[in-house]
Amino acid sequence: MKPAYEEERRKTPKRNPRHWLVLVGVATLPALGWAADAPTADQALKELQKGNARFARGKMLQLRRDQARREVTAKGQHPFVTVLTCSDSRLPPEIVFDQGLGDVFTVRVAGNVADVDEIGTIEYGVGHLNTPLCVVLGHTGCGAVTAVVKGAEVHGHIPALVDNVVPAVEAARHQHPDLSVDQLIPAAIEANVFQAIGDILSRSEEVRHLVISGKLRVLGAVYDIQTGRVRWLGVHPGQAALLTSSPASHGHAEAMPAVEAKHEAAGKPEAAEHGQAAQHEAAVHKEEPAKEKPPAKKAEPGHGGH
Repeated sequence: MKPAYEEERRKTPKRNPRHWLVLVGVATLPALGWAADAPTADQALKELQKGNARFARGKMLQLRRDQARREVTAKGQHPFVTVLTCSDSRLPPEIVFDQGLGDVFTVRVAGNVADVDEIGTIEYGVGHLNTPLCVVLGHTGCGAVTAVVKGAEVHGHIPALVDNVVPAVEAARHQHPDLSVDQLIPAAIEANVFQAIGDILSRSEEVRHLVISGKLRVLGAVYDIQTGRVRWLGVHPGQAALLTSSPASHGHAEAMPAVEAKHEAAGKPEAAEHGQAAQHEAAVHKEEPAKEKPPAKKAEPGHGGH
């Protein structure tokens, strides 16, 4: 007869090395932003891609969400990415990308639009917190874009909010005059991502400077609320022109080039996944500390500059 401990050991399921690593403390490993050397945009992008793949498969590690992480981040924040995304309750970026406390500097607003307050917050993330990557994340089924496409009646301050979306919808409609209203929505959602990027680059001298100097990459992406997967759109197709244009304190950047270029690249999954993301800079240099600037103020009550 086998000893009791032998019988108990036989019944205990074997654990693979990955399981034990998680048990003994992988969840407490530092995030990219807390590494000895600041991460590059490529490293930040890969971390987001890996995290989203885990989320979509239902294999989240839920790293850096414990008491130890709270104690570390209480001393200061060092996120590795700035994300502008929609306020829709179905796509919190920390969960979608399976990241932890202090990893993602998040800006959320209906329709992921980039107006005065959003751009000022982004400038804080990329200029003061020195994140090497900025992502504008749209999502399927976006209510703000859908409302503009369908000409829905909106009230209060919402018209001043969605006016940022109008140029993207007009550009998508011009590019696809034969699509029905429902068919136009996905194209308008993608155009709206590039619209936000265009507004950021055309209206923020600080962001343009960081991109030109190779310290920052700005990418677009769309999250699928059904599959949980993020599809990467890459840099704004008109980025070169936007970087050399004069600052625009009012109005919107041209959305049309983004829509045209996107459909020219259709059928190229690698470009959508990562190819465009790497085409602008060959390397992203380590960020130098930037002076903190006072928060931007709206020119008008409710919605600045419009």
